[in-house]
Amino acid sequence: MKRLKWPSWLPIDPYILLLLGTVGLAALLPARGTGADVASGASTAAIAFLFFLYGARLSTREAMDGLRHWRLHVTVLASTFVVFPLLGLAARGLEPVFLNHSLYTGLLFLTLVPSTVQSSIAFTSMARGNVPAAICAGSFSSLAGIVITPLLAATLLGSTGGGFSADSLIKIVLQLLVPFVAGQLLRRWIGGFVTRHKKVLGLVDRGSILLVVYTAFSEGMVQGIWHQVSPARLAGLLGVEVVLLAVMLAITWYGAKALRFSREDRIVVQFAGSKKSLAAGLPMASVLFGAHAALAVLPLMLFHQMQLIVCAVIAKRRSRDPEAAPALTPDPAAETRIAVGTGTRSG
Repeated sequence: MKRLKWPSWLPIDPYILLLLGTVGLAALLPARGTGADVASGASTAAIAFLFFLYGARLSTREAMDGLRHWRLHVTVLASTFVVFPLLGLAARGLEPVFLNHSLYTGLLFLTLVPSTVQSSIAFTSMARGNVPAAICAGSFSSLAGIVITPLLAATLLGSTGGGFSADSLIKIVLQLLVPFVAGQLLRRWIGGFVTRHKKVLGLVDRGSILLVVYTAFSEGMVQGIWHQVSPARLAGLLGVEVVLLAVMLAITWYGAKALRFSREDRIVVQFAGSKKSLAAGLPMASVLFGAHAALAVLPLMLFHQMQLIVCAVIAKRRSRDPEAAPALTPDPAAETRIAVGTGTRSG
C-alpha cells in the first residue's frame, strides 16, 4: 500500500488541522470533574516526557561543534530573545483598541518562546542556505529557551498580570528543566534507541501535544474564558501578527546583511530568527498559565501557521536566486512535510 501524503498544494499544515480539531473537541466535550483531573495529570506527565526526549535527542558534540560559528548563533539568539520581546512590549500600546488584555498577554508570551528547529532546517535547505548552521542555531535556541523563556516570563509577564508566579517558576524547573537534564544525562545509554525509533517517538510527541492542547482548552471552556474573545478581537490579533512577522523577517534579513553575513548565513538568520516554536511554547504555556493557557497559546498557534506559509514562499524564491549554491543537505520532500512535532519535522 502506498503511504498517504498531504497534498503539496494545500497551504495549511495538517497538524494544525489536528490541533484545531482538538480545540473543537474540547469545546464540545470539555473534561470535567474526575475526567479533568485525569487529563491534567496525564498532561503533566506528557510535558515532562516531551522535555525528557528533548534532552535525549540533543547531541552535546554537535552543539559544541556549532560554537565555532558563534557570531551567527548570537545573532539568532538576539533576534529570538531580545528583538522579539522588545516588539512584544511595544505592542502593549495596542491594548485595548486592537487586543484585550488576555490576547496581549498571549502575544507577549509568543515573543518569549524559542525558535523552531526542524522547520527552520527544512526552509534553510529549500532556500539553499547553511544547513549545518541552521541545525545548531535551532538547537541552541531550544536549549536556551528552557532557561531564558521562564526568566523572561517572570520579568515581563509578571507585570502584565499574566498569571506568572514563583510557583510557576518551580513548576517550570520540575516539569521542564529536570526532565531535560535527565534526558541529557541518560543520552549515553538511550540516545541510540531514541534515534532508531524517532518516527514512533515523533508520533508520541505529537500526541502528547494534542493532549496538552485538549487539557488547556477544556479548562478554558469550564472557566468560560472564551467569552472574552470576539471575532473583531481575533481579527485585530491576526493583523498585529502579520505586522510582527513582516517586521521580524525584514530585521533578520537586512540586519544580517548589515553584519556582513554570507547569503547562506543570512538565510539561517532569517528563518531561525523570525520563527517561534509551537512544540516548545504549548507545554510551557500549560505550566505557566494553567486554566488561562487556552488564550495564551492562541496567538502562538496563529503565528505558527502564518510563519510556515510565508516562510515556504520566501524559501522557494530564495532557491531561485542566481547566486544560490546547491544545498548542503538537500531535502526534496521538505516542501510537503513541514509539520508540528518535536524532534522530527517541526520545532
